[in-house]
Amino acid sequence: MTLLITILGIVALVLLISYVRLHAFLAFLVVSLGVGLGLGMAPLAIIDSIQKGIGSTLGSILGIIALGAMLGKLVAQSGAAQRIAGSLIRLSGTGRIRWAFMLTGFVVGLPLFYSVGFLLLAPLVITVAQRYKLSAVYVGIPMLASLSVTQGYLPPHPAPLAILKQFNADMGLTLFYGILVAIPAILVSGILFGSTLKRYTTPPNQALIAPDLTDDQMPTTGVSFLTVLLPILLISASTLLHPYLPAGSAAGQVLLFLGEPVVSMLVAVLVAMYTLGIRRGNSLAAVTERLVESVKEVAMLFLIFGGAGALKQVLTDAGVSQSIADLMQGSSLHPYVIGWGIAAIIRVCVGSSTVSGITTAGIVLPLLKASGVEPNLMVLAIGAGSMMFSHVNDTGFWLFREYFQLSMTDTLKTWSVMETLVSVCGLAGVMALSLFVG
Repeated sequence: MTLLITILGIVALVLLISYVRLHAFLAFLVVSLGVGLGLGMAPLAIIDSIQKGIGSTLGSILGIIALGAMLGKLVAQSGAAQRIAGSLIRLSGTGRIRWAFMLTGFVVGLPLFYSVGFLLLAPLVITVAQRYKLSAVYVGIPMLASLSVTQGYLPPHPAPLAILKQFNADMGLTLFYGILVAIPAILVSGILFGSTLKRYTTPPNQALIAPDLTDDQMPTTGVSFLTVLLPILLISASTLLHPYLPAGSAAGQVLLFLGEPVVSMLVAVLVAMYTLGIRRGNSLAAVTERLVESVKEVAMLFLIFGGAGALKQVLTDAGVSQSIADLMQGSSLHPYVIGWGIAAIIRVCVGSSTVSGITTAGIVLPLLKASGVEPNLMVLAIGAGSMMFSHVNDTGFWLFREYFQLSMTDTLKTWSVMETLVSVCGLAGVMALSLFVG
């Protein structure tokens, strides 16, 4: 009966979000209350669980998400992304434009939210494709695959970060393993699959062709790369160098401090305020105004995360999560496959990779503890599942269709297949890595 109520709750969640079009935060609260009552929890106990779930979930990630939005805004408006794309195209040559955009998508996608990266880079793809008389879909898919992989797999992106915090996984190791899994996934879904898409020659949206900024209007190449990659460099340095320093040493403590996601993102934002703002002739007031705008753009994410955390806590306090874990222990499927599969099902039904990832994390947490599998790899397995088959209930689907002007059928054949390959290749990479890790 416990599992039946839980399943009905998840179905209700899916229907409220995808069919009724109720906001995800409200849907999570309604389902949390309904599931709690159905499982026999006292009404006040349900409220306590909801408050605890919202607080514990947002407490660990709110600052990082806000700082990531701020960094993304500064990168987007300064021309740093255009500088990075132009540098990589010059380095690779016009014959390897797709590879250049793939690398651009990966570099820019590390600190930026997917929607910001898409809106920033898609016009550049369309502009370059027009200039060299190439299919915009053919040029753009490798870049979009990179953006999707970084969003789904890699912290400090919101969903992987939230899953990582729930599992008490290691940020540096998850990032390192994630990059190892990401490389083949991008090559297969972006370069290999993308090479079959030359026939999609429908002219893209001409209104979206990006105006070129002059060299004087953009930061330098070195400043652009350093600012965008700074949080990743700090986290990586902490993970790689700290084990070789004496225990308790001052240098080791400094590295650990700088490697904390909140600190590394804060340092990056402060540096970007100068390098991409004040140094470019903007006043501090103007830069601050951009930061305020950036937080407004991600405010709804906070509500979604809080709602998902509330449902997770209700399921945990009612003993549902442990019941699911006990049931899954007898399954012949590997825990990574179970985590990936649950995330994939929720993603296809709901359309949101964020909702999919964080909801799945709450369900499989007891299974993770009982099975003893590597938490860093479970983060990646769930992240990969959360990217499965984007279709009409996903805003990314419509963004792609609007920018590249494809029919519904062709959008499914290109965008949706690419996202599916990202998901499947991610699981394959996790399973391969599990042979050597944990």
